[in-house]
Amino acid sequence: MAPDGTISAAYVADLERRLAVETAARIEAETRLARVEEARARLERMVKQARHEKFGAKSEKLDPDQRHLPFEDIDVAEGMLAAAGDAAEKAVGNRKKSRKPSNRNKGNLPDHLPRIEQVIEPESRLCPCGCGEMVKVGEDRSERLDVIPAQFRVLVTIRPKYMCRNCAGNSHAQAPAPEWLVPRGLPTEAMVAHCMVAKFGDYLPFYRQADIYRRQGLDLDRTMLANWAGRAAQLLQPVIDAMIADLRRSDRLQMDETYVPVLAPGTGKVRKDFLWAILRDQRGWGGGDPPIVVFRHSRTRSGKIAQTMLKGFTGSTLMADGHPVYDVIADPKQTAKPWTIAYCWTHWRRRFVTFSQSTPSPVCEEMIRRIASLYAIEKEIRGRDPETRRAVRQKLSKPIAEALRPWLEGCLQDLSSTNDLAKHIRYGLKRWDGLTRFLDDGRLEMDTNGVENSIRPIPLTRKNALFAGSIDGAETWARIASLIGTCRLNGVNPEAYIAATLRKILDQHMQSDIAELMPWNFAE
Repeated sequence: MAPDGTISAAYVADLERRLAVETAARIEAETRLARVEEARARLERMVKQARHEKFGAKSEKLDPDQRHLPFEDIDVAEGMLAAAGDAAEKAVGNRKKSRKPSNRNKGNLPDHLPRIEQVIEPESRLCPCGCGEMVKVGEDRSERLDVIPAQFRVLVTIRPKYMCRNCAGNSHAQAPAPEWLVPRGLPTEAMVAHCMVAKFGDYLPFYRQADIYRRQGLDLDRTMLANWAGRAAQLLQPVIDAMIADLRRSDRLQMDETYVPVLAPGTGKVRKDFLWAILRDQRGWGGGDPPIVVFRHSRTRSGKIAQTMLKGFTGSTLMADGHPVYDVIADPKQTAKPWTIAYCWTHWRRRFVTFSQSTPSPVCEEMIRRIASLYAIEKEIRGRDPETRRAVRQKLSKPIAEALRPWLEGCLQDLSSTNDLAKHIRYGLKRWDGLTRFLDDGRLEMDTNGVENSIRPIPLTRKNALFAGSIDGAETWARIASLIGTCRLNGVNPEAYIAATLRKILDQHMQSDIAELMPWNFAE
């Protein structure tokens, strides 16, 4: 400051310089703080997502307050209290006859179940007044569900021998011995089918089955059960090959994969292999081909494996999730006959559902609402012919999809490029052509829920069985899962089907008539 009290230009310049330095430092600090806060929020989101995946509900429905899991322990407690109340009323002779009966599971006893009638007669049918025997004028009937525990039995095969005592040639006759699945072994085809479906369909490993059988006094080692399943899978291989041949002629397919732990030979360690599922399901548009799902085993998850799996297929359109492994089969530079990929809306929607569970976001809520409106249209046209489905989608679904893209692009402008929500938006915009392909094709679905539902037993079996003992074990797993999954798609009892098919094969069923053994042609 000058002696006369005025402020010199140099002093002002120095103040401005120091202010600029402080402002730049403050801006840099605020920027670092914003980055730290964003990283912290991202970490908190990851922790919340991990907690939800471990302990939270798995449902992706819009209503978060919906009761997702059955509170079985509470129901048990309620049953105990109800029984105690009934006993107390009975003890004091104050049982209320006017109590409204419970309608729980009322009328759900199927007609095909056998009825065993139990008639309870009064102690005496004589009239107390001495008029003689009373006449029946009606009856009260009530039905309760009963169960006979699984019961094992022994089938004794007897082949009588006959011989002529008169002729010199000692002529004799005896029925030929039937072919058995296990030569001189214990199981019937029904027993083997029961073990196979219990493990590969009901997620019950062989060692647990062995414990159950032991309670019945049967000492069946798990290695024995596994050997039976392997023999059956080998016999059923022509049926699976015929299923694959039928599947190869399909035009539109769905594909997905999941990992399976396999014991690496000689190491004692478990490695991560994969089971691939290929599905044909035309029920959504009234197609005439029966549904099929086929599982294949592989060591790795790569585009080359996907190419190998689809080799020989004549189809043109494949529905899949957005994993890069499927980009290879759509690339004309890497595949001689590239596939057209239609992407799954459920996988895209799941990203917003997961994000909103840890970080409330109006963008996620609006996105989920708009996708729900598309699914509401799909629900109405399910089972209709392809032309009708396409016409409805063009009229109702296409405007929703066309309005969705610019709205998402506008949302991106308000989000940081490193924001997780921005990544989820870009995931769909990058695959937009594949996501909207269903609008122009009535034979396509919006999602791969069909193949996901078929593949769901694999993780459940994986969780209970821990790992497959070898590559052969994993391939056997894939074969049996193919049969059981296809049976379920066609509404066929897999246990009855496998038992009957094994018997036919053992009875020398002709290979030329293999079509008769397909699951969709089976009738109990």
